Amino acid sequence: MKTISASIIQGSAIGPASYVVNSADLNTICEGNAMCKYADDTYVIIPAVNVDTRSDELNHISDWGQKQQLKAESG
Repeated sequence: MKTISASIIQGSAIGPASYVVNSADLNTICEGNAMCKYADDTYVIIPAVNVDTRSDELNHISDWGQKQQLKAESG
């Protein structure tokens, strides 16, 4: 598991809608993996048969965040 702490303003009225719009193009890259998005949370679900794709998926998400100019908080 890896924490990605870049986000939008939590608890704001526009937050969930803004997240949905901003993350619309974020999808898994490996067949059989799934991505669930709700409010300002994203979960990547990787079945056991695809366990060796986890690094590819996390790198894809990290690359996507950099292209979106998201900055992770340190802490």
